[in-house]
Amino acid sequence: MIRAAVEELSPVIGTRPACRALNAAPATIYRHRRPAAPKPKQERSPSSRRLSPTEEAEVLKILRSERFVDSAPAQVVATLLDEGRYLCSERTMYRLLMAHREVRERRNQLTHPAYSRPELLASAPNELWSWDITKLLGPAKWTHFYLYVILDVFSRYVVGWTLQHRESAQIAQQLIRQAARQQAIMPGTLTVHADRGSSMTSKPVAFLLADLGITKTHSRPHTSNDNPYSEAQFKTLKYRPGFPDRFGSIEEGRAFCREFFAWYNEQHRHSGIGLMTPSAIHHGHAEQLHAKRARVLEAAYAANPERFVRGKPKPPPLPTAVWINQPEPAEIAQ
Repeated sequence: MIRAAVEELSPVIGTRPACRALNAAPATIYRHRRPAAPKPKQERSPSSRRLSPTEEAEVLKILRSERFVDSAPAQVVATLLDEGRYLCSERTMYRLLMAHREVRERRNQLTHPAYSRPELLASAPNELWSWDITKLLGPAKWTHFYLYVILDVFSRYVVGWTLQHRESAQIAQQLIRQAARQQAIMPGTLTVHADRGSSMTSKPVAFLLADLGITKTHSRPHTSNDNPYSEAQFKTLKYRPGFPDRFGSIEEGRAFCREFFAWYNEQHRHSGIGLMTPSAIHHGHAEQLHAKRARVLEAAYAANPERFVRGKPKPPPLPTAVWINQPEPAEIAQ
């Protein structure tokens, strides 16, 4: 009775106001309005029009014959019609072939080669460099400047950078040559790692590295973890206070980068290298600074040992080895 009254009032004042007026549950009303669930479909009995097993075997025999084995069912039907024969429809032929798993893409599909995971170790500066290119927004929409940065993986020291209007293999070639000359790189001592961008895999860069005796490696496609140090350095750049949404000109961008990289190399205490500056690690001053920190902590501990509840403090350890994709301990031992 209440449900019927709600249904009478609903066209006038609405369902929910009618439910409130008659103290009825809206969910009950909506549930009764919901159409009944459809009955499960019963399996259809085989059609009387289907081919007999003998006829199916004949169709399959023709489709598998040397004459038609490389032809589509539509071509088979058309050819047989021209010869005055009709066995079945094109769709029936496809259905028979699919039932026997004989329908598939016959052309060779594009397959990517198996890229090996780079496993690179650096135990001192100028053993492993990582370089990459990032975009900085220009003054107008769709305008960018291209920042090239070469980073020493062990010390996190930026050994070379440039900001240009375009991405070019020739620019990358000149930057790498200049950085190798400034760092006095000897043949056979350095590995340069990069992703698979067009400039990174270009012939000018490859020929230059071969001439300098530098080994080159590349990340796997679409795997940012294979080049983590450059990615982290770009994040530090773009999260730096004062980093603008856009640069008004390339000169403005170069001025900002000049100031940033000076700070990054000389003042930034990097957590990955014992809170040392990249310059201290790269130029060999870290051991002296680490010993000085230890002496300061020893003096503080001697003055107030009760304040150090975890015992004698020690400065963060200095890096001894840095990996790109460190292998498992069992692989290292082997």
